[in-house]
Amino acid sequence: MNKAELVAKMAEMSGLTKKDAETALNAFMETVEETLVEGGKVQLVGFGTFDVRERKPRKGRNPRNPDQVIDIPASKAPVFKAGKTLKEKING
Repeated sequence: MNKAELVAKMAEMSGLTKKDAETALNAFMETVEETLVEGGKVQLVGFGTFDVRERKPRKGRNPRNPDQVIDIPASKAPVFKAGKTLKEKING
């Protein structure tokens, strides 16, 4: 499902127009982004948690030249952890 399909489904299920559903979806995404950039996390009970994890610096290999060892710097990565209710629905 892409963004346009998600907006259409949200509009259908909520009774909103597609424009209003897209505005709501964009506001949700921007809010999650801002919260993660600020170092916070977003918990939606039963659905899941959006968080940021630190990745430590490490050594890696150049795929084009496996003999060459490269340094991979530390970074931050956004993650999503599914909640119990969502996991139960997916697993039947």
